[in-house]
Amino acid sequence: MATLVLTAVGTAVGGPIGGAIGALIGQSVDHALFSPKRREGPRLVELAVQTSSYGAQIPKLFGTMRVAGTVIWATDLIESRASSRSGKGQPSVSTYSYAASFAVLLSARAVLGVGRIWAEGKLLRGAAGDFKTATRFRLHLGGEDQAVDPLIASAEGPSPAYRGCAYAVFEMLALADFGNRIPSLTFEVIADEGPVLVSTIAKALAGEVSGTAALAVGGFAASGGSVRAVLEMLGRAGGAWFAPDGATLVMRDAADAVVAVADEGFAVSGRGVRRARAVAAIETVPRTVTVGYYDAARDYQAGVQRARRPGAGVRDLSVEVPAVLEAGAAKTVAEAMLSRAEAGRVRRTVAAGFGALAIAPGACVTIVDERGAGEGGVWRVADMSIEGMVTTLGLVPFVAASLPATATSGRVSAAVDAVVGATILRAFEVPGLEDAPSTAPRMTVVATGTGAAWRQAALLYSLDDGASWVAAGATAAPAVVGTIAVVAPGAPATLVDRRGVFDVVLAHADMALADADAAALDRGANLALLGEELVQFARSEPLGGARWRLSGLLRGRRGSEAAVGAQVIGDRFVLIEAEAARAFDLPVSVLGREVRVMASGVGDATPVETRCVMRGASVVPPSPVHLGWRGEADGSATVRWTRRSRAGWRWIDGVDAPLAEEGEAYRVTLTTGTNVRDVDVAVPSIVLSAAERAGPVGVAVRQRGVFGESLAAALIVPA
Repeated sequence: MATLVLTAVGTAVGGPIGGAIGALIGQSVDHALFSPKRREGPRLVELAVQTSSYGAQIPKLFGTMRVAGTVIWATDLIESRASSRSGKGQPSVSTYSYAASFAVLLSARAVLGVGRIWAEGKLLRGAAGDFKTATRFRLHLGGEDQAVDPLIASAEGPSPAYRGCAYAVFEMLALADFGNRIPSLTFEVIADEGPVLVSTIAKALAGEVSGTAALAVGGFAASGGSVRAVLEMLGRAGGAWFAPDGATLVMRDAADAVVAVADEGFAVSGRGVRRARAVAAIETVPRTVTVGYYDAARDYQAGVQRARRPGAGVRDLSVEVPAVLEAGAAKTVAEAMLSRAEAGRVRRTVAAGFGALAIAPGACVTIVDERGAGEGGVWRVADMSIEGMVTTLGLVPFVAASLPATATSGRVSAAVDAVVGATILRAFEVPGLEDAPSTAPRMTVVATGTGAAWRQAALLYSLDDGASWVAAGATAAPAVVGTIAVVAPGAPATLVDRRGVFDVVLAHADMALADADAAALDRGANLALLGEELVQFARSEPLGGARWRLSGLLRGRRGSEAAVGAQVIGDRFVLIEAEAARAFDLPVSVLGREVRVMASGVGDATPVETRCVMRGASVVPPSPVHLGWRGEADGSATVRWTRRSRAGWRWIDGVDAPLAEEGEAYRVTLTTGTNVRDVDVAVPSIVLSAAERAGPVGVAVRQRGVFGESLAAALIVPA
């Protein structure tokens, strides 16, 4: 670099002799400043791991580039605790979550913005700017007037604004998805709009360089041991070279102002022009040239393109071009480098007169003899030396730009950019889903999102209509929810409904349902809440999009037969799965009241709220069954029934189900005409006298439990 610069400066000041002297001085300067151990330019890396090392080099970014950045500030982990109780009398369980706030330095020059962000290789922020994990985010573009970040200032007091440098700040990034530690991040940084010419990059890095080199790269991160090494790498990749232009340098990749070198006018002591030509063996030329680069089509992962030549030789030349290129452009670079290597076998040496001092390295010339006849071709001056008043020019053939090549990036396995979407929240009370009876009113909450990337949301609930809220941790795994599109007609809960079907539309097309055989149904599979009825289904048929048809129905499961046939189009569908449900045991005082539930997820602009009326379905016994009567000889009638239990829904031992209440008790309501009276009994039967049977008698039986009465089982005993 210094050689070229001082040659140009010397020529401008002292003419050809000054240029020659400047070149000699520049060589010594280059040797001192850019010794081999310092001549290291940017290298191709597999998206280096984010660092926080003091003194780490911050690259200057051009175009669009994926970089790891350097953590320049961070808080300690911030711990949050939520407590929940699994049941009355059970110990409180505390769950902990962690977050962190930190800043990452991205570029040593200003940028336009940031696109996608990856955390541990998975998308943290999508192309649409949506975050997949809860956080607050600010980007400082690197302007010379940018202010100090308020979070850093509040934590540290007087702080630098990092003017001229772009950096990102994460505030309260949830760490549950990353093992409760700050993840290694990489950023898609947009520093310039569209591709950037390598000559533009050279100008930005070294102000004394202008350029016409036309190779465009999608992105570039300038780093390494020296500016010279960076410029040399850019020139090598694009087939460009540097030539003096007055007091500056020009980076060019095409012949410009070709000069004819001839013996006439360049004679030295009558000797004329002396010419020598050398051709190296083909084995000195690489058989293949392999170019490594960053491929935007592969999420900026490293790609490889290769060019081959026929003939002898086994050597392979591997070149790292740490720039963002398309596959075809990288292939073109490889073929152009191979073409230049083949052409470089030929070396011309021209000894001319003193006047040839005006021709500097980087100039393009043609060779003519004393009669003006040309030897053909354009040559580039690679070096120049002066000895005994003779100027010797070392020439290499000028190779025109290669035609664009076509290539493929290969199979791309990009990170999934699924949308999180808004939270869908459902809260309900259903009969106990476990064999053990509930010891307190139990509300069940499930949630999912309108997008496939939804994972969790923070939960709150209120027992006093929003006057106060209880933090309830986070939702469980994403649930499968939707709405009813076609309602099955009512059917007995004692039979398999083989004719009725429900059509449901799920929240998004990535959700799916499955079939279940008889054994799986017996174990409780495919249990769903449709409106207020619990239904099991044996078959689920996809109808396209997010629509499914459910058939082979078991109706009114777990004592919900009162809701059979009560659904309307638009009612809720919720697949009941243990891993997707959060259960909350609430105080007995909540019975008959409404509970408000609120959730806030990553994709929610405002919290999502729903309500659940606690009618006692989770704690009261199911209604009795097999209600019937038998007339007696004396004109009386005996009404009998069978109790059911809210414990032991599966009849696995062939004996009576456990009572699950403090005692066996029933309230029987008898209606004769306009007369209504209640009778309390402790056995599953009651006798109606002959006098009571003077007219039809309505009989409604409710089982009494610890927390309330069941729904009624009813019949009419005729006169």
